[in-house]
Amino acid sequence: LCNSNALFHCDQVQYTLVPVIGWQDLGTAFLEHKEQFHYFVLINCGANVDLLETLQPEEDSIFFICDTHRPMDVVNVYNDTQVKRMIKQDDYLGVPSYDDVLRDEDDEEEGGEDSGNESVGGSVCYTSICNSSYTSCNFKLWSMHGQKKLQEFLADMGLTLKQVKQKFNSMDMSIKENLREVIEESSNKYGMKDIRIQTFGVHFGFKNRFLANDVVHAAVALLENTEKVESPGDNFIKALGCLSRSNLERLHGGIDLAKKKLMANQQTVASCICTNLLLSQGPFLYCYLLEVLFLDVPLGSFASLLLMSAYACSKTRNKHCKLLPLVIAAPMDVEKGTVIVLGIPPESETSDKKNFLGCAFEKAAESTSSRTLHNHFDTSIIELKMDRTKFLDALITLLS
Repeated sequence: LCNSNALFHCDQVQYTLVPVIGWQDLGTAFLEHKEQFHYFVLINCGANVDLLETLQPEEDSIFFICDTHRPMDVVNVYNDTQVKRMIKQDDYLGVPSYDDVLRDEDDEEEGGEDSGNESVGGSVCYTSICNSSYTSCNFKLWSMHGQKKLQEFLADMGLTLKQVKQKFNSMDMSIKENLREVIEESSNKYGMKDIRIQTFGVHFGFKNRFLANDVVHAAVALLENTEKVESPGDNFIKALGCLSRSNLERLHGGIDLAKKKLMANQQTVASCICTNLLLSQGPFLYCYLLEVLFLDVPLGSFASLLLMSAYACSKTRNKHCKLLPLVIAAPMDVEKGTVIVLGIPPESETSDKKNFLGCAFEKAAESTSSRTLHNHFDTSIIELKMDRTKFLDALITLLS
């Protein structure tokens, strides 16, 4: 969103903006515009497949890829004539040298608190602590012991339940002035040393102050919004609009929507844990979200599912479980019998760069002839129709 909002403005370059939600959309958009344009900038898509094979462009078409999806397809790395990669200088792609691949083929033939405290002026300290994944997981608030631990934490801060349930703007001035230091001091005692995150803020007039991470939450919530029957393209335009200082009402609406999403995530994860829906399948952890649990979370809301997945993984004390990937499934279309399946690698410093579960999903689907749709830019997200059991059995065998 930020890239598309600012990328060409500085040089006043004319361009056409087309939101796409999957490979089918991208293919359609390319066919519609390939006669008019020779330069195509792909933002957050296109890196992890052979782009030239997928789109079949003419030789004079040039693609600029600005995409965080990994692993990057080797053809996109080696073909620097038609495919230009926009990456950080120190971004490790994990791709072997061209000579090695060719030889192989020949042989074979400003600091803020924990994210979740959106819109500081209107937030409630207690609600933020309860629904932010970092604090909720550390306290294990789905258990009675966790609730008791939270009460002890509040007592250690010297705050009553009535005080922490007040809106920040309504708190006593003496509490507001020292709240950040008090929270950080008590958090260190309870082993939560990462409760503070690095961010920066912006002021619009006297009242409107926003932190960067809160704007991200708002934009994502607007992108995923299913409360109104609107197309993904409409949601994209609304999310784009919330980045403008002339549309603060939409930004406030996105922040309120983000709060609802965080609360729905917390409740869904708590229900999964309390009802033992998070199971070990040997080489990976597996969770199937029941339809009744999934009602408050937008169907097809990938960011919500990713957040819940990482959230559920971080709750376990079992060191072996923390080393396992997580596969999570949820109903996509009840009438058609389709489910959405996501693969989350074990949490590590390189987990955002090394998610090879998409390849495992593809092989498991091929070996069982499962009916799958691989339409998402993230290859570790697929749609599966009525073949969940045999697909999972094949995945267990493959990853064992």
